[in-house]
Amino acid sequence: MAEITYKGKSFEVDEDGFLLHFDDWCPEWMEYVKESEGIVEINADHQKILDFLQDYYRKNGIAPMVRILSKNTGYKLKEVYELFPSGPGKGACKMAGLPKPTGCV
Repeated sequence: MAEITYKGKSFEVDEDGFLLHFDDWCPEWMEYVKESEGIVEINADHQKILDFLQDYYRKNGIAPMVRILSKNTGYKLKEVYELFPSGPGKGACKMAGLPKPTGCV
Protein backbone atom coordinates (compact mmCIF):
# COMPACT_ATOMS: atom_id res chain seq x y z
CA MET A 1 0.00 0.00 0.00
CA ALA A 2 1.33 3.41 -0.98
CA GLU A 3 0.47 6.92 0.08
CA ILE A 4 0.21 10.06 -2.02
CA THR A 5 0.32 13.51 -0.47
CA TYR A 6 -1.09 16.39 -2.48
CA LYS A 7 -1.85 19.93 -1.31
CA GLY A 8 -1.60 18.88 2.33
CA LYS A 9 -3.87 15.83 2.04
CA SER A 10 -2.72 12.21 2.18
CA PHE A 11 -4.37 9.41 0.23
CA GLU A 12 -3.87 5.66 0.54
CA VAL A 13 -3.66 4.14 -2.93
CA ASP A 14 -3.20 0.71 -4.46
CA GLU A 15 -0.26 -0.29 -6.67
CA ASP A 16 -1.94 1.38 -9.66
CA GLY A 17 -2.61 4.67 -7.87
CA PHE A 18 -6.35 4.20 -7.27
CA LEU A 19 -7.84 5.29 -3.96
CA LEU A 20 -8.14 2.44 -1.47
CA HIS A 21 -11.08 4.09 0.28
CA PHE A 22 -13.87 5.69 -1.77
CA ASP A 23 -14.80 7.87 1.21
CA ASP A 24 -11.38 9.56 0.97
CA TRP A 25 -12.40 11.23 -2.31
CA CYS A 26 -12.28 15.02 -2.19
CA PRO A 27 -11.68 17.90 -4.62
CA GLU A 28 -7.94 17.68 -3.95
CA TRP A 29 -7.93 14.08 -5.20
CA MET A 30 -9.71 15.16 -8.37
CA GLU A 31 -7.13 17.93 -8.89
CA TYR A 32 -4.27 15.49 -8.35
CA VAL A 33 -5.62 13.01 -10.93
CA LYS A 34 -6.51 15.84 -13.32
CA GLU A 35 -2.90 17.02 -13.31
CA SER A 36 -1.50 13.50 -13.68
CA GLU A 37 -3.89 12.87 -16.60
CA GLY A 38 -2.89 16.08 -18.36
CA ILE A 39 -6.41 17.52 -18.22
CA VAL A 40 -6.29 21.31 -18.17
CA GLU A 41 -9.74 22.05 -16.77
CA ILE A 42 -12.69 20.02 -15.47
CA ASN A 43 -15.76 21.13 -17.41
CA ALA A 44 -19.46 20.20 -17.21
CA ASP A 45 -18.91 17.16 -19.46
CA HIS A 46 -16.20 15.78 -17.17
CA GLN A 47 -18.35 16.48 -14.13
CA LYS A 48 -21.39 14.70 -15.59
CA ILE A 49 -19.34 11.52 -16.07
CA LEU A 50 -17.69 11.78 -12.64
CA ASP A 51 -21.04 12.32 -10.92
CA PHE A 52 -22.57 9.33 -12.72
CA LEU A 53 -19.62 7.09 -11.81
CA GLN A 54 -19.78 8.07 -8.15
CA ASP A 55 -23.57 7.66 -7.94
CA TYR A 56 -23.43 4.28 -9.68
CA TYR A 57 -20.64 3.10 -7.37
CA ARG A 58 -22.55 4.21 -4.25
CA LYS A 59 -25.62 2.25 -5.39
CA ASN A 60 -23.92 -0.85 -6.79
CA GLY A 61 -20.49 -1.12 -5.19
CA ILE A 62 -18.78 -1.49 -8.59
CA ALA A 63 -17.92 0.67 -11.59
CA PRO A 64 -20.43 0.54 -14.44
CA MET A 65 -19.64 -1.17 -17.72
CA VAL A 66 -18.83 1.21 -20.58
CA ARG A 67 -22.17 0.47 -22.23
CA ILE A 68 -24.02 1.58 -19.08
CA LEU A 69 -21.83 4.67 -18.75
CA SER A 70 -22.49 5.66 -22.37
CA LYS A 71 -26.22 4.95 -22.22
CA ASN A 72 -26.76 6.94 -19.02
CA THR A 73 -24.54 9.91 -19.78
CA GLY A 74 -25.15 10.14 -23.53
CA TYR A 75 -21.42 10.15 -24.34
CA LYS A 76 -20.01 7.75 -26.90
CA LEU A 77 -16.84 5.90 -25.96
CA LYS A 78 -14.80 8.14 -28.29
CA GLU A 79 -16.08 11.21 -26.44
CA VAL A 80 -15.20 9.68 -23.06
CA TYR A 81 -11.63 9.15 -24.31
CA GLU A 82 -11.52 12.76 -25.52
CA LEU A 83 -12.45 13.90 -22.00
CA PHE A 84 -10.32 11.34 -20.17
CA PRO A 85 -7.31 10.46 -22.36
CA SER A 86 -6.43 7.30 -20.42
CA GLY A 87 -10.01 6.06 -20.72
CA PRO A 88 -13.08 5.45 -18.62
CA GLY A 89 -11.38 2.97 -16.28
CA LYS A 90 -7.94 4.38 -15.69
CA GLY A 91 -8.83 8.06 -16.01
CA ALA A 92 -12.47 8.64 -15.18
CA CYS A 93 -12.89 5.97 -12.49
CA LYS A 94 -9.61 6.94 -10.88
CA MET A 95 -10.58 10.61 -10.82
CA ALA A 96 -14.01 9.76 -9.41
CA GLY A 97 -12.32 7.91 -6.53
CA LEU A 98 -13.54 4.45 -7.48
CA PRO A 99 -11.35 1.41 -6.92
CA LYS A 100 -9.56 0.04 -9.96
CA PRO A 101 -12.23 -1.60 -12.14
CA THR A 102 -11.89 -5.35 -12.53
CA GLY A 103 -14.01 -5.78 -15.64
CA CYS A 104 -14.66 -3.97 -18.86
CA VAL A 105 -15.28 -0.35 -17.97
